[in-house]
Amino acid sequence: MALPYLLMAFLYLLVAGLAAFDAALTSYDLMPWFNGLRWLRVHFITLGVLTQVMFGVLPGLVARRAGRARPGFRWGIWATLNAGLVVLLIGMPMMHVYLILAGGTLVFLATALLGGHLYGLRTPAGGQAPSSDRTGDGARAGRKFYLAGLAYFLLGILIGTGLWLGWSNVLQIKTPIEVHIHANNWGLMSLVFAGLLVDLSPHFAGRPLAWPRSISPIFWMMTLGALGLVLGPWTGSLFFTVPGLVLHLSATIWLLLNVFRPLWGDRATWAPGVWHLLLAYFWILAPVLVAPLIILGVPGFPGAGIEQNAPQALIYGWVLQFGYALIPYFFRRGLLPDEAPRLGGNWFGLVTVNVGGVFLWASIFLPPYYGVLHGTAYALWFVSMWPLAREVWQIVVQGMSRFEST
Repeated sequence: MALPYLLMAFLYLLVAGLAAFDAALTSYDLMPWFNGLRWLRVHFITLGVLTQVMFGVLPGLVARRAGRARPGFRWGIWATLNAGLVVLLIGMPMMHVYLILAGGTLVFLATALLGGHLYGLRTPAGGQAPSSDRTGDGARAGRKFYLAGLAYFLLGILIGTGLWLGWSNVLQIKTPIEVHIHANNWGLMSLVFAGLLVDLSPHFAGRPLAWPRSISPIFWMMTLGALGLVLGPWTGSLFFTVPGLVLHLSATIWLLLNVFRPLWGDRATWAPGVWHLLLAYFWILAPVLVAPLIILGVPGFPGAGIEQNAPQALIYGWVLQFGYALIPYFFRRGLLPDEAPRLGGNWFGLVTVNVGGVFLWASIFLPPYYGVLHGTAYALWFVSMWPLAREVWQIVVQGMSRFEST
Protein backbone atom coordinates (compact mmCIF):
# COMPACT_ATOMS: atom_id res chain seq x y z
CA MET A 1 0.00 0.00 0.00
CA ALA A 2 1.36 3.42 -1.00
CA LEU A 3 -0.30 5.36 1.85
CA PRO A 4 2.88 6.06 3.92
CA TYR A 5 4.56 7.55 0.83
CA LEU A 6 1.49 9.57 -0.13
CA LEU A 7 1.14 11.03 3.35
CA MET A 8 4.80 12.09 3.26
CA ALA A 9 4.16 13.63 -0.18
CA PHE A 10 1.29 15.62 1.31
CA LEU A 11 3.57 16.84 4.11
CA TYR A 12 6.22 17.97 1.62
CA LEU A 13 3.51 19.67 -0.46
CA LEU A 14 2.53 21.77 2.55
CA VAL A 15 6.18 22.66 3.17
CA ALA A 16 6.62 23.53 -0.51
CA GLY A 17 3.62 25.86 -0.25
CA LEU A 18 5.10 27.64 2.76
CA ALA A 19 8.43 27.87 0.92
CA ALA A 20 6.71 29.53 -2.05
CA PHE A 21 5.06 32.01 0.33
CA ASP A 22 8.45 32.71 1.89
CA ALA A 23 9.89 33.29 -1.61
CA ALA A 24 7.18 35.85 -2.33
CA LEU A 25 7.92 37.73 0.89
CA THR A 26 11.64 37.58 0.17
CA SER A 27 11.15 39.07 -3.30
CA TYR A 28 9.06 41.87 -1.80
CA ASP A 29 12.00 42.59 0.59
CA LEU A 30 9.86 41.66 3.58
CA MET A 31 11.97 38.65 4.63
CA PRO A 32 15.42 39.17 3.05
CA TRP A 33 17.14 36.84 5.50
CA PHE A 34 15.59 33.78 3.75
CA ASN A 35 17.07 34.67 0.39
CA GLY A 36 19.45 31.70 0.26
CA LEU A 37 16.77 29.00 0.11
CA ARG A 38 16.09 29.17 -3.65
CA TRP A 39 17.30 25.66 -4.50
CA LEU A 40 15.91 24.19 -1.29
CA ARG A 41 12.42 25.34 -2.36
CA VAL A 42 12.77 23.44 -5.63
CA HIS A 43 13.95 20.30 -3.85
CA PHE A 44 10.88 20.28 -1.59
CA ILE A 45 8.95 19.55 -4.80
CA THR A 46 11.43 17.31 -6.63
CA LEU A 47 13.04 15.35 -3.79
CA GLY A 48 10.02 15.74 -1.51
CA VAL A 49 6.70 15.47 -3.34
CA LEU A 50 7.90 13.81 -6.57
CA THR A 51 10.02 11.04 -5.06
CA GLN A 52 7.40 10.13 -2.45
CA VAL A 53 4.68 9.74 -5.08
CA MET A 54 7.03 7.92 -7.43
CA PHE A 55 8.26 5.44 -4.82
CA GLY A 56 4.72 4.90 -3.59
CA VAL A 57 2.79 4.25 -6.79
CA LEU A 58 5.23 2.74 -9.29
CA PRO A 59 5.42 -0.79 -7.80
CA GLY A 60 1.63 -1.11 -7.81
CA LEU A 61 1.31 0.20 -11.36
CA VAL A 62 4.01 -2.09 -12.71
CA ALA A 63 2.57 -5.13 -10.89
CA ARG A 64 -0.89 -4.42 -12.27
CA ARG A 65 0.40 -4.06 -15.82
CA ALA A 66 2.31 -7.33 -15.43
CA GLY A 67 -0.78 -9.18 -14.19
CA ARG A 68 0.76 -9.80 -10.77
CA ALA A 69 -0.63 -9.40 -7.26
CA ARG A 70 -0.08 -6.06 -5.57
CA PRO A 71 3.42 -6.17 -4.03
CA GLY A 72 3.81 -5.87 -0.30
CA PHE A 73 4.93 -2.58 1.20
CA ARG A 74 8.70 -2.42 1.70
CA TRP A 75 9.33 -0.47 4.86
CA GLY A 76 13.10 -0.72 4.41
CA ILE A 77 12.98 1.30 1.18
CA TRP A 78 10.58 3.82 2.74
CA ALA A 79 12.79 4.32 5.81
CA THR A 80 15.99 4.60 3.74
CA LEU A 81 14.49 7.16 1.38
CA ASN A 82 12.96 9.34 4.07
CA ALA A 83 16.01 9.23 6.31
CA GLY A 84 18.12 10.28 3.33
CA LEU A 85 15.76 13.12 2.39
CA VAL A 86 15.69 14.53 5.91
CA VAL A 87 19.47 14.44 6.24
CA LEU A 88 19.92 15.91 2.75
CA LEU A 89 17.41 18.74 3.28
CA ILE A 90 19.15 19.63 6.55
CA GLY A 91 22.61 19.50 5.03
CA MET A 92 21.88 21.54 1.89
CA PRO A 93 21.15 24.97 3.44
CA MET A 94 24.03 24.43 5.88
CA MET A 95 26.31 23.30 3.01
CA HIS A 96 27.46 20.56 5.37
CA VAL A 97 29.53 18.15 3.25
CA TYR A 98 29.14 15.08 5.45
CA LEU A 99 25.37 15.46 5.86
CA ILE A 100 24.98 15.91 2.10
CA LEU A 101 27.13 12.83 1.46
CA ALA A 102 25.16 10.75 3.98
CA GLY A 103 21.79 11.93 2.68
CA GLY A 104 22.74 11.47 -0.96
CA THR A 105 24.05 7.96 -0.26
CA LEU A 106 20.81 6.92 1.45
CA VAL A 107 18.62 8.31 -1.36
CA PHE A 108 20.90 6.60 -3.92
CA LEU A 109 20.53 3.29 -2.08
CA ALA A 110 16.73 3.61 -1.83
CA THR A 111 16.51 4.41 -5.55
CA ALA A 112 18.64 1.39 -6.46
CA LEU A 113 16.43 -0.82 -4.29
CA LEU A 114 13.29 0.53 -5.96
CA GLY A 115 14.80 -0.08 -9.40
CA GLY A 116 15.59 -3.68 -8.44
CA HIS A 117 12.04 -4.10 -7.14
CA LEU A 118 10.50 -2.82 -10.40
CA TYR A 119 12.85 -4.93 -12.51
CA GLY A 120 11.66 -8.03 -10.68
CA LEU A 121 7.98 -7.28 -11.36
CA ARG A 122 7.93 -8.89 -14.77
CA THR A 123 5.02 -10.74 -16.36
CA PRO A 124 5.10 -14.36 -15.08
CA ALA A 125 6.24 -17.01 -17.54
CA GLY A 126 3.29 -17.90 -19.74
CA GLY A 127 1.30 -15.01 -18.26
CA GLN A 128 -0.21 -11.98 -19.94
CA ALA A 129 -0.97 -8.45 -18.86
CA PRO A 130 -4.66 -7.60 -18.40
CA SER A 131 -6.16 -6.65 -21.75
CA SER A 132 -7.50 -3.37 -20.34
CA ASP A 133 -3.99 -2.32 -19.45
CA ARG A 134 -2.21 -3.14 -22.71
CA THR A 135 -1.11 -0.33 -25.02
CA GLY A 136 0.47 -2.34 -27.79
CA ASP A 137 3.68 -2.98 -25.87
CA GLY A 138 2.44 -5.38 -23.21
CA ALA A 139 3.24 -4.98 -19.55
CA ARG A 140 6.57 -3.29 -20.29
CA ALA A 141 5.04 -0.07 -21.65
CA GLY A 142 5.38 2.08 -18.55
CA ARG A 143 7.89 -0.09 -16.70
CA LYS A 144 10.77 0.58 -19.08
CA PHE A 145 10.18 4.34 -18.78
CA TYR A 146 10.35 4.06 -14.99
CA LEU A 147 13.54 1.98 -15.00
CA ALA A 148 15.30 4.34 -17.41
CA GLY A 149 14.15 7.33 -15.37
CA LEU A 150 15.50 5.81 -12.17
CA ALA A 151 18.83 5.16 -13.88
CA TYR A 152 19.07 8.87 -14.71
CA PHE A 153 18.04 9.68 -11.14
CA LEU A 154 20.99 7.63 -9.83
CA LEU A 155 23.27 9.67 -12.10
CA GLY A 156 21.65 12.91 -10.95
CA ILE A 157 22.15 11.96 -7.29
CA LEU A 158 25.77 11.06 -7.94
CA ILE A 159 26.52 14.35 -9.71
CA GLY A 160 24.48 16.44 -7.25
CA THR A 161 26.23 14.95 -4.23
CA GLY A 162 29.58 15.32 -5.95
CA LEU A 163 29.03 19.08 -6.36
CA TRP A 164 30.08 19.43 -2.72
CA LEU A 165 32.88 16.89 -2.81
CA GLY A 166 34.89 17.81 -5.89
CA TRP A 167 33.85 14.76 -7.92
CA SER A 168 33.18 16.96 -10.95
CA ASN A 169 36.91 17.52 -11.44
CA VAL A 170 37.63 13.80 -11.26
CA LEU A 171 34.84 13.02 -13.74
CA GLN A 172 35.90 15.96 -15.97
CA ILE A 173 32.43 17.51 -16.04
CA LYS A 174 32.44 20.92 -17.69
CA THR A 175 29.18 22.22 -16.18
CA PRO A 176 28.24 19.94 -13.26
CA ILE A 177 25.14 21.86 -12.08
CA GLU A 178 23.67 21.71 -15.57
CA VAL A 179 24.41 17.98 -15.83
CA HIS A 180 22.68 17.44 -12.49
CA ILE A 181 19.60 19.41 -13.58
CA HIS A 182 19.40 17.73 -16.98
CA ALA A 183 19.73 14.22 -15.53
CA ASN A 184 16.83 14.91 -13.17
CA ASN A 185 14.62 16.97 -15.51
CA TRP A 186 15.07 15.35 -18.91
CA GLY A 187 16.00 11.95 -17.51
CA LEU A 188 14.09 11.13 -14.34
CA MET A 189 11.03 13.37 -14.53
CA SER A 190 10.42 13.30 -18.28
CA LEU A 191 10.67 9.51 -18.47
CA VAL A 192 8.64 8.78 -15.34
CA PHE A 193 5.94 11.26 -16.38
CA ALA A 194 5.86 9.68 -19.84
CA GLY A 195 5.42 6.24 -18.30
CA LEU A 196 2.58 7.52 -16.11
CA LEU A 197 0.80 9.00 -19.12
CA VAL A 198 1.20 5.74 -21.04
CA ASP A 199 -0.08 3.64 -18.13
CA LEU A 200 -2.86 5.89 -16.86
CA SER A 201 -4.31 7.76 -19.84
CA PRO A 202 -6.51 4.82 -20.96
CA HIS A 203 -8.09 4.95 -17.49
CA PHE A 204 -8.64 8.68 -16.92
CA ALA A 205 -9.39 9.35 -20.62
CA GLY A 206 -11.56 6.28 -21.09
CA ARG A 207 -9.98 5.45 -24.45
CA PRO A 208 -6.70 3.99 -25.74
CA LEU A 209 -3.72 5.93 -27.01
CA ALA A 210 -3.90 7.21 -30.57
CA TRP A 211 -0.95 5.11 -31.81
CA PRO A 212 -0.17 2.40 -29.23
CA ARG A 213 2.67 0.89 -31.27
CA SER A 214 4.57 4.18 -31.20
CA ILE A 215 5.43 3.79 -27.49
CA SER A 216 8.70 1.90 -28.09
CA PRO A 217 10.16 4.48 -30.51
CA ILE A 218 9.02 7.26 -28.18
CA PHE A 219 10.82 5.55 -25.30
CA TRP A 220 14.09 5.23 -27.21
CA MET A 221 13.90 8.79 -28.55
CA MET A 222 13.33 10.20 -25.05
CA THR A 223 16.02 8.03 -23.47
CA LEU A 224 18.67 8.84 -26.08
CA GLY A 225 17.59 12.48 -26.13
CA ALA A 226 18.09 12.69 -22.37
CA LEU A 227 21.52 11.10 -22.81
CA GLY A 228 22.49 13.79 -25.30
CA LEU A 229 21.23 16.52 -22.99
CA VAL A 230 23.38 15.10 -20.17
CA LEU A 231 26.50 14.56 -22.28
CA GLY A 232 26.25 18.06 -23.79
CA PRO A 233 27.06 20.03 -20.62
CA TRP A 234 29.26 17.15 -19.41
CA THR A 235 31.60 17.54 -22.40
CA GLY A 236 30.78 21.16 -23.22
CA SER A 237 29.81 20.14 -26.75
CA LEU A 238 26.70 21.16 -28.69
CA PHE A 239 27.15 18.04 -30.84
CA PHE A 240 25.41 16.16 -28.02
CA THR A 241 23.06 18.90 -26.79
CA VAL A 242 21.35 19.81 -30.07
CA PRO A 243 20.52 16.24 -31.28
CA GLY A 244 19.47 15.35 -27.74
CA LEU A 245 17.13 18.32 -27.58
CA VAL A 246 15.60 17.51 -30.97
CA LEU A 247 15.08 13.84 -30.08
CA HIS A 248 13.64 14.56 -26.66
CA LEU A 249 11.31 17.33 -27.78
CA SER A 250 10.07 15.34 -30.79
CA ALA A 251 9.33 12.32 -28.59
CA THR A 252 7.51 14.49 -26.05
CA ILE A 253 5.27 16.05 -28.71
CA TRP A 254 4.58 12.60 -30.19
CA LEU A 255 3.63 11.30 -26.73
CA LEU A 256 1.28 14.23 -26.06
CA LEU A 257 -0.44 13.70 -29.41
CA ASN A 258 -0.85 10.03 -28.46
CA VAL A 259 -2.59 10.97 -25.22
CA PHE A 260 -4.65 14.02 -26.18
CA ARG A 261 -5.58 13.42 -29.82
CA PRO A 262 -8.30 10.87 -28.88
CA LEU A 263 -9.84 13.53 -26.60
CA TRP A 264 -9.94 16.23 -29.26
CA GLY A 265 -13.50 17.37 -29.92
CA ASP A 266 -14.95 15.71 -26.81
CA ARG A 267 -15.54 18.78 -24.63
CA ALA A 268 -16.91 16.72 -21.73
CA THR A 269 -13.49 15.19 -21.05
CA TRP A 270 -11.65 18.51 -20.87
CA ALA A 271 -11.88 19.00 -17.12
CA PRO A 272 -9.22 21.02 -15.22
CA GLY A 273 -7.16 17.88 -14.61
CA VAL A 274 -6.73 17.21 -18.32
CA TRP A 275 -5.82 20.86 -18.91
CA HIS A 276 -3.26 20.65 -16.08
CA LEU A 277 -1.53 17.72 -17.79
CA LEU A 278 -1.49 19.41 -21.19
CA LEU A 279 -0.49 22.93 -20.09
CA ALA A 280 2.22 21.56 -17.81
CA TYR A 281 4.22 20.66 -20.90
CA PHE A 282 4.08 24.23 -22.19
CA TRP A 283 6.65 25.10 -19.53
CA ILE A 284 9.08 22.64 -21.12
CA LEU A 285 8.77 24.47 -24.43
CA ALA A 286 9.46 27.92 -22.96
CA PRO A 287 13.17 27.34 -22.14
CA VAL A 288 13.61 25.25 -25.31
CA LEU A 289 12.41 28.12 -27.51
CA VAL A 290 14.89 30.59 -26.02
CA ALA A 291 17.80 28.11 -25.85
CA PRO A 292 19.12 29.01 -29.34
CA LEU A 293 19.29 32.70 -28.37
CA ILE A 294 21.30 31.82 -25.26
CA ILE A 295 23.64 29.55 -27.23
CA LEU A 296 24.23 32.23 -29.89
CA GLY A 297 24.89 34.86 -27.20
CA VAL A 298 22.47 37.42 -28.69
CA PRO A 299 23.44 40.89 -27.35
CA GLY A 300 21.07 42.24 -24.73
CA PHE A 301 19.37 38.88 -24.23
CA PRO A 302 19.20 37.97 -20.50
CA GLY A 303 20.82 34.56 -20.80
CA ALA A 304 22.13 34.56 -17.22
CA GLY A 305 18.70 35.49 -15.84
CA ILE A 306 17.04 32.70 -17.80
CA GLU A 307 19.57 30.11 -16.66
CA GLN A 308 19.02 31.19 -13.05
CA ASN A 309 15.20 31.43 -13.05
CA ALA A 310 13.92 29.13 -15.79
CA PRO A 311 14.38 25.99 -13.61
CA GLN A 312 12.00 27.53 -11.05
CA ALA A 313 9.28 28.03 -13.69
CA LEU A 314 9.94 24.52 -15.00
CA ILE A 315 9.51 22.92 -11.58
CA TYR A 316 6.45 24.90 -10.50
CA GLY A 317 4.82 25.08 -13.93
CA TRP A 318 5.58 21.56 -15.18
CA VAL A 319 6.40 19.20 -12.29
CA LEU A 320 4.06 20.65 -9.67
CA GLN A 321 1.23 21.23 -12.16
CA PHE A 322 1.54 17.63 -13.36
CA GLY A 323 1.08 16.69 -9.71
CA TYR A 324 -2.06 18.84 -9.41
CA ALA A 325 -3.77 16.34 -11.70
CA LEU A 326 -2.21 13.05 -10.56
CA ILE A 327 -1.64 13.40 -6.80
CA PRO A 328 -5.41 13.45 -5.99
CA TYR A 329 -5.86 10.63 -8.51
CA PHE A 330 -3.44 8.40 -6.59
CA PHE A 331 -4.89 9.39 -3.21
CA ARG A 332 -8.35 8.37 -4.42
CA ARG A 333 -7.04 5.04 -5.71
CA GLY A 334 -5.37 4.34 -2.38
CA LEU A 335 -7.94 5.64 0.11
CA LEU A 336 -11.25 5.44 -1.76
CA PRO A 337 -11.01 2.20 -3.77
CA ASP A 338 -14.79 1.98 -4.14
CA GLU A 339 -14.88 5.23 -6.11
CA ALA A 340 -13.77 5.63 -9.71
CA PRO A 341 -10.48 7.56 -9.54
CA ARG A 342 -10.43 10.85 -11.41
CA LEU A 343 -7.85 13.52 -12.04
CA GLY A 344 -7.53 16.34 -9.56
CA GLY A 345 -7.36 20.06 -10.17
CA ASN A 346 -9.73 23.00 -10.46
CA TRP A 347 -10.05 26.12 -12.60
CA PHE A 348 -8.65 28.47 -9.93
CA GLY A 349 -5.49 26.40 -9.52
CA LEU A 350 -5.17 26.00 -13.29
CA VAL A 351 -5.21 29.75 -13.87
CA THR A 352 -3.00 30.79 -10.96
CA VAL A 353 -0.23 28.20 -11.49
CA ASN A 354 0.13 29.15 -15.15
CA VAL A 355 -0.14 32.91 -14.64
CA GLY A 356 2.56 32.50 -11.99
CA GLY A 357 4.86 31.11 -14.67
CA VAL A 358 4.08 34.09 -16.91
CA PHE A 359 5.01 36.52 -14.12
CA LEU A 360 8.30 34.72 -13.43
CA TRP A 361 9.32 34.88 -17.09
CA ALA A 362 8.26 38.54 -17.20
CA SER A 363 10.54 39.24 -14.23
CA ILE A 364 13.51 37.97 -16.29
CA PHE A 365 12.89 40.39 -19.15
CA LEU A 366 11.87 43.40 -17.03
CA PRO A 367 14.75 43.91 -14.56
CA PRO A 368 13.41 47.20 -13.07
CA TYR A 369 10.32 45.31 -11.88
CA TYR A 370 12.09 42.07 -11.02
CA GLY A 371 11.23 42.01 -7.30
CA VAL A 372 7.53 42.72 -7.72
CA LEU A 373 7.03 40.34 -10.65
CA HIS A 374 9.15 37.59 -9.08
CA GLY A 375 7.32 37.88 -5.77
CA THR A 376 3.94 37.85 -7.51
CA ALA A 377 4.88 34.66 -9.35
CA TYR A 378 5.59 32.86 -6.08
CA ALA A 379 2.49 34.33 -4.46
CA LEU A 380 0.37 32.94 -7.30
CA TRP A 381 2.06 29.55 -7.01
CA PHE A 382 1.42 29.61 -3.27
CA VAL A 383 -2.33 30.24 -3.62
CA SER A 384 -2.54 27.69 -6.45
CA MET A 385 -1.34 24.93 -4.09
CA TRP A 386 -4.04 25.35 -1.48
CA PRO A 387 -6.98 24.01 -3.51
CA LEU A 388 -4.83 20.92 -4.14
CA ALA A 389 -4.00 20.62 -0.44
CA ARG A 390 -7.70 21.01 0.42
CA GLU A 391 -8.72 18.37 -2.13
CA VAL A 392 -6.14 15.88 -0.84
CA TRP A 393 -7.10 16.57 2.77
CA GLN A 394 -10.76 15.86 2.01
CA ILE A 395 -9.77 12.55 0.40
CA VAL A 396 -7.67 11.65 3.46
CA VAL A 397 -10.56 12.45 5.85
CA GLN A 398 -13.00 10.37 3.77
CA GLY A 399 -10.52 7.52 3.56
CA MET A 400 -9.83 7.52 7.30
CA SER A 401 -13.58 7.57 8.02
CA ARG A 402 -13.99 4.58 5.73
CA PHE A 403 -11.23 2.66 7.50
CA GLU A 404 -12.75 3.42 10.90
CA SER A 405 -16.21 2.24 9.81
CA THR A 406 -14.86 -1.04 8.42
